[in-house]
Amino acid sequence: MVLSLVVLISGGGSNLRALLEASGDAEFPARVVAIGADRDADGLELGEEFGIPTFSVPFSSYPDRDAWGDALLEQIQQWQPDLTMLSGFMRLLPPRVVSALSPHLINTHPAYLPEFPGAHGVRDALAAGVTQTGASIIVVDNGVDDGPIVSQERVPVLPDDTQDSLHDRIKLVERRLLVQAVLDIANGHVDLKEHSPI
Repeated sequence: MVLSLVVLISGGGSNLRALLEASGDAEFPARVVAIGADRDADGLELGEEFGIPTFSVPFSSYPDRDAWGDALLEQIQQWQPDLTMLSGFMRLLPPRVVSALSPHLINTHPAYLPEFPGAHGVRDALAAGVTQTGASIIVVDNGVDDGPIVSQERVPVLPDDTQDSLHDRIKLVERRLLVQAVLDIANGHVDLKEHSPI
């Protein structure tokens, strides 16, 4: 089974690039059919580079979060994806968007959840003085980074780490976990309807 993916980003799309490069392999069981963003994100340029359609639904163009969410959902559903992925997407989705897409809606997070949820997972880990943090792939629900965990891996925190150096190492793990999660979902090793690995 080849999965069709819509990937939502807010920034440079480094995790998205890993997914696009993986899907360039004819044997990889997934294809990105569209890239969406909530702003004029740099990562939308990957659409042109890889020949993938893009769309943008700027939050600032709508009167409230629900109106924005409805417009975003309409764009996503035009592509009828098997899976919608949030990859560095920095805005909470309204509940009706989550309800429409979940459980086929997954997110990457730069921490070993449930540790350090929210927008500042890397900074919070450093501030807490922990010796290890991690990366997680989760099914999105209506909470903040508290959906069912698909996969996760520990990443050590080094004594001289800055937020940037730690985040760079976490991103390497995030990319690998993301590609593997897509493989596992496509191959039936992870059943999202069960909200957990089989």
